[in-house]
Amino acid sequence: MTESSNPLQIRNERTFLQDRDALFSAVADPARLARWWGPHGFENRITAFDFRPGGNWRIVMTASNGNAFDNHWTFLAIEDDRLIRTRHHLPMHDFVLEMRFDDHAGGSRLVWVMEFEPTEENQAIAHFLKAANDQNLERLDNFLQEETTDVR
Repeated sequence: MTESSNPLQIRNERTFLQDRDALFSAVADPARLARWWGPHGFENRITAFDFRPGGNWRIVMTASNGNAFDNHWTFLAIEDDRLIRTRHHLPMHDFVLEMRFDDHAGGSRLVWVMEFEPTEENQAIAHFLKAANDQNLERLDNFLQEETTDVR
C-alpha cells in the first residue's frame, strides 16, 4: 500500500451480525460514518465526502476534552461492498488504510489494515493505534446493532 518495501502494518479484524452490504454502507454513507468513526469519546463532523477514487474526505474529530482534529483523506480505490482503500495525509500520521469487507457465517467480517512507513515514531505509536482501531470497530458494531434494533 505504501512505497516502502517493508511497511509497518497494523491489522484489526472484526465480525459483524449484519451482511456485507450493511457493513460497507456504514462506511460509504457520510451521515452514518460520522456517527461511529474514531475511538471512544470522539464526535465527528464530515465537511467533505467525495466517495470515488481520487475523491477527498475531510472529517473533524472532536475529543471529549474539546480538542478538534481536522483529518484529510483521499480515496484511492473503491470496490462496491468489497473494498475501500484511502490515504490519510499529514500533518499527522501519513498512512494508507485498507478496509476489506467479506462474507462471514451469519454476517460479515471487516479486515482493517493500516500501512505506515516504518519510522521510529510510527513504531512507537503502533500499539496505541491498534487499540484505537479496536475501539473504532467496537463503535461500528454498536452503531450497526442500534440501527438493527431501531428498524425492528
